[in-house]
Amino acid sequence: MTRPPRSLFARRAGSEKPRRKWTLRSLLCRVLPLYLLYFVLGATLPFLSPPTVSDSFRAAWDPAVFEQVGSTDRAALVTDNQDALDVRLRMIGEAEERIILSSFDIRDCDSGRDIFAALLLAADRGVQIQILWDGVSGLLRGGSPIFRALGRLPNVEIRFYNAPNLLLPWTVNGRMHDKYLLIDDRLLLLGGRNTFDLFLGDYVPDALKSHDQDVLVYNTAAGTEQSGAHTVLTQVETYFQSVWESPYSRTALDRPPLFPGKIDRAEAELRTRYAALAAAGPPLFDPIPLDYAALTLPVEHVELLSNPTGIMRKEPWVWWQLMALMGRAEERVFLQTPYAVLNEPMYQALEDLAARGVPFDLQLNSVAVGDNIMASSDYVHNKQRLLETGVTVWEWFGDYSSHGKSALIDDMAVVGSYNLDMRSTYLDTELMLVFHGGDFSRALEEYLLSTQDHALQALPQGGYVPKEGVEVLPVIGAKAWLFPITSVVFQLIRYLL
Repeated sequence: MTRPPRSLFARRAGSEKPRRKWTLRSLLCRVLPLYLLYFVLGATLPFLSPPTVSDSFRAAWDPAVFEQVGSTDRAALVTDNQDALDVRLRMIGEAEERIILSSFDIRDCDSGRDIFAALLLAADRGVQIQILWDGVSGLLRGGSPIFRALGRLPNVEIRFYNAPNLLLPWTVNGRMHDKYLLIDDRLLLLGGRNTFDLFLGDYVPDALKSHDQDVLVYNTAAGTEQSGAHTVLTQVETYFQSVWESPYSRTALDRPPLFPGKIDRAEAELRTRYAALAAAGPPLFDPIPLDYAALTLPVEHVELLSNPTGIMRKEPWVWWQLMALMGRAEERVFLQTPYAVLNEPMYQALEDLAARGVPFDLQLNSVAVGDNIMASSDYVHNKQRLLETGVTVWEWFGDYSSHGKSALIDDMAVVGSYNLDMRSTYLDTELMLVFHGGDFSRALEEYLLSTQDHALQALPQGGYVPKEGVEVLPVIGAKAWLFPITSVVFQLIRYLL
């Protein structure tokens, strides 16, 4: 029997060359690793080298601006979580023309539903509502029907700032970390609180509540010809417009839903919820406006600090200005921050400040109570370097994590969203209010000094200065076995923490 002729390959190898079959699985096995490599490199390499503040910014900065007098603003510190929710509901309920809400994180939870119920009723009154939401958080949380129930209304617009594009991985790091509520030309609430139950209301156990602070600013000239002349509200609104109109902010949650029934039910639930809130706490929804002059304290001047609003590496405007103001201190500096994740220029800046001889106290979470695993991991690894700067480091050992971001610089009081880490310094949008003089500075001083009752001074040689009534809490649970690993691994990406 005659055999068919074999191919050249077959004559050499003794068999036919097999044909490659491309399947979805084989394609994924080859393409996915390449994409992951591209994503990791794209999300990290553009941010590897931190920028410095430009000569033009330094030359234009004038410290005398912070010592002006003649402000029409008054201010009050809001430290209690229930008060923080109540004041938001009251402010929204009093809005007549415009509401601006900007938040890093908004969630469908009890306090979130309370706020969106109040916003819905404000929209019914004809109030124009603008909500600016961090894009990553918005994509993760924004699908809830309660958000879409508000977003579909004609006088409501929700925009995501920098919703990340997975084909452009460098877009995942430009986050909007601002947190504020602006009502007409009268009221501003700005601080470190996100919009969900850990920060607002009494919906979770006390042991899970995050300690934080907002500052309420009341413009006494609201409704007059001088309304916008000497108030920080004008600065915040100008900043808001720059972010709102930026090419990175895009309208979201306004498209007609495929299943409108869910949205209709969510709207009905919000209306029912608002009615229940009003019935349970009538004073909170009193149509007569609060006497904000009686609730607030005088200040001589308020100035806004902000970072650039682009999504790539940012010049460290907030950090640089805070260091510059601290460098002018004559009596004391007290800086409260949840975390301390610093690069060498930031460590050196603290060393320079400590070397001036002006007392410099830095309070941050102990790793036992800190709720940010990544930042706590970095502190475990770099604690000694921070102590070597010469600043006095205090670790918070309270009942739960502290999320406050405040400072005292002589008679200046500072409150806002900025954390002492590289992300807040070089990557995120951030806002801080600087208050000069007046009784408000003393109110913040009293509060921050009270937090020291739950803090211990860390010693460079190890351990703490003992204090009656404050116990050194052990690191327990998952943290105990995670930190030895994460404290080393996270050093590779610590500039992104």
